Amino acid sequence: MATSDDYESLPESVHPSIHMAAGALAGIGEHCIMYPVDVVKTRMQCMNPNPHAKYRGISHAIREMMANEGIFRPVRGVHVVALAAGPAHALYFSCYERMKILLSGNSQAGHNPLANGIAGCFATLFHDALMVPADAIKQRLQIYASPYSGALDCLRKIRRGEGLSVLYRSYTTQLTMNIPFHSVHLIVYELFQDELNYSRLYDPLSHVISGAGAGAIASAITTPLDVCKTLLNTQECCLASTGGPTCSLPNNPNITPTTNGNTVLATAEARGLISAVRVIYIQGGIAAFFKGLTPRVLYQMPSTAVAWSCYEFFKHFFAGKPTIL
Repeated sequence: MATSDDYESLPESVHPSIHMAAGALAGIGEHCIMYPVDVVKTRMQCMNPNPHAKYRGISHAIREMMANEGIFRPVRGVHVVALAAGPAHALYFSCYERMKILLSGNSQAGHNPLANGIAGCFATLFHDALMVPADAIKQRLQIYASPYSGALDCLRKIRRGEGLSVLYRSYTTQLTMNIPFHSVHLIVYELFQDELNYSRLYDPLSHVISGAGAGAIASAITTPLDVCKTLLNTQECCLASTGGPTCSLPNNPNITPTTNGNTVLATAEARGLISAVRVIYIQGGIAAFFKGLTPRVLYQMPSTAVAWSCYEFFKHFFAGKPTIL
């Protein structure tokens, strides 16, 4: 068994490129494998979905998409995520590994929850800088009756109609969500590892259990912010039949109806976290902030399990350490 000085069975001199390569492969695998569930989550989080995009659950949603929109509809936009996830996760994991050693020392790396959380904050800054614009394009392709023929068409229309800065409209919300998400995720993962694999050897089962548990807890806590991010990225739920930037709000006892009896039209889009919170609360109350909770948790559990399993495998593989499948 390795001693506490043999951090994850790898020498302190391991080149950052090993963490970057392992992180890139883990990120691509994580996002691509679970992408159809991510599509369902995006659609279920819309405040005022199209009548043809209301689903009873994940399996029902995927069946309906394949039957009515084409067999490949659940994976539309996956290439956008794959292109961004590689470099984003390469920076994420390499930054995390380096920062937690700097903050807690090589002998205690991974065993200090505070250092793990702070390292997660720094890693998230690099990760989100690349993933936010990809998420914006991805979610516009995921919504029902998307007006875009593909990623390049989406990018061109955004540039002409809204300006490329709109791709970072949810950046503040994304950071507000992802900094606590990744901090909780990494702290919980390392705590699970302390219980299941304290010496940080390559142990596939412990990586799967730790990754799934960490993903479930972190995703459940940050679901309300994810709903805000979806609104800011798509604005699909704020398009009235005229196609203008209006927000159709259902009956709500807290809202004074207009002359049509049941609708209030707000002429402004949700342009930031505060306005997104206001729009979501008006439309559905507190419960609306937990739309898509089940698919989000069910997406994150296997995603983080896959990510950590792939990352730990490739990290040890590239470092020339023995791995057992």
